[in-house]
Amino acid sequence: MRLPDWIRRIWQPRRTIWPTRDGWWSLFASVGLGVAAVNTGNNLLYLLSSMLLALVVVSGILSEAVIRRLRLAPALPEELHAGEPAILGVTLRNEKRWIPSYSITLEVHEAPAGARRYIYLPRIPAGDSRLVTWPATMPRRGRHRLGGVRLTTRFPFGIFLKASQVTLREEVLVYPAVHRVSPQRLRELGGAGPAHTRRRGRGDDLHNLRDYRPGDDPRLIHWKSSAKTSALTVRELEAETTLDTRIVLVGGGGATEVEAGIAEAASLAVHLLRAGAPVELAGPGVHVPLGRGPAQRRALLTALALWAPPDRRVAPPPPSGPTTGARSSGVREIRVSLG
Repeated sequence: MRLPDWIRRIWQPRRTIWPTRDGWWSLFASVGLGVAAVNTGNNLLYLLSSMLLALVVVSGILSEAVIRRLRLAPALPEELHAGEPAILGVTLRNEKRWIPSYSITLEVHEAPAGARRYIYLPRIPAGDSRLVTWPATMPRRGRHRLGGVRLTTRFPFGIFLKASQVTLREEVLVYPAVHRVSPQRLRELGGAGPAHTRRRGRGDDLHNLRDYRPGDDPRLIHWKSSAKTSALTVRELEAETTLDTRIVLVGGGGATEVEAGIAEAASLAVHLLRAGAPVELAGPGVHVPLGRGPAQRRALLTALALWAPPDRRVAPPPPSGPTTGARSSGVREIRVSLG
């Protein structure tokens, strides 16, 4: 049953307020002076008690004025890799037209460790925004929910702590760690040599002849053809790249071995894609078709980030064959052991 809005606002208010240590002393003092004033009838004690209570009321009004209409928006990097430091952030905007906000503290809840980080902003002018960043390291791959951010303030007298609800519990996808490819793997990758692709690019073989266009490299002018046609002709070269490569996940061991194998597969995929090679991923419960470019990089890293070992009782046996260099229909296979 859905609760009425006024009941939910009581149980889950947008902001909470709690006395600080100095605030407790102020409350105790105001209560003590009030009791003493009632017992003695001393007007000075009434005056002091009234001043302390007025201080409490003014503190609540001013703290609400500076914290209201502050908006948070996430500022996250495009890629997060397990075990690699990253910069997370939020954009804090003051949407008030005239009133600046003073003494704002961002309380960052770091997940999954549960630690808290405090970032202090002395002033945010009306209509202005601030980008606040902090370093973070995600320990493992997969989907993770960030701990969230909360706005707090002790303005103006420091006797109350007013805080908003925790927001920005964003879900992020953490890619596997990407390391340098080992020299042994580089020798294995380079052993098959480059293969020409039937497309334009940077290479040595001739792909086509065409008319000269402004901006073409003068070194590519084909002078013999230019002399025959009385018009400048340039050479288009054929691109070179490595062989089409299929990365195959085989085996299955403990969690440490699996994570090491996933990191190796991600590192190989990134290295090959950076070199211009089409890459395919295959393994138990995962398959990414052959492709190249930034979209293929995201697809491969996403598949590796979300991959989980299937049930070994129903998993098919891994294919047999050499570890590296096997070719099937012009595709080279690189097998990565998961333990």
